[in-house]
Amino acid sequence: MSASHELVPGAWTARAGRVVLLNGTSSSGKSSIAKELLATLDGAWYHLAIDQFHRIRSRGDWTEAEFLPVFQRTVLGFHRAVAGMAAAGNDVIVDHILGERWRFEDCLTVFDGLPVLFVGVRCSLPELERRERERGNRTIGRAALQFPLVHAHGGYDVEVDSERHTPAECAVRIRERLDQAPPTAFEELRRVPR
Repeated sequence: MSASHELVPGAWTARAGRVVLLNGTSSSGKSSIAKELLATLDGAWYHLAIDQFHRIRSRGDWTEAEFLPVFQRTVLGFHRAVAGMAAAGNDVIVDHILGERWRFEDCLTVFDGLPVLFVGVRCSLPELERRERERGNRTIGRAALQFPLVHAHGGYDVEVDSERHTPAECAVRIRERLDQAPPTAFEELRRVPR
């Protein structure tokens, strides 16, 4: 296939892409669910994960005080990259950890006007700790720190339990909700006084 320098008719669409926002702690199974969704949803979908953005950042010898604004800018940029993809008409599966209020608030703002299906990915703390130990590539204790915070904002359009159900079963539940009425959780959460 040769590269074209012309924009293909229909490549740009006035329709905003859909956003499936998977929120859960580290090791909760979000990436595995996203892979199942990519394999089974109709059309072209993209999986964007906050971990990808942290991996592509340069490594510096920063103090904690120096690193905090770098970390926060990475997260804020990630939100805007997701919004940009969806604004161009792309359907996006987002793998995220909304473990701090500012992350959640920024998503409410940046994703305004986009159809966001907000998905809670749940798993018990003992199972999360077991997964951290077995995976060997996770910071032990990270899920325990995130556990009381990640779902503190309120409701979802749909919730899945990655401990009781396989990634494929979780993906089916998400697909079923995606095919139902338009998502409402983000709109409802925007109306909650903050």
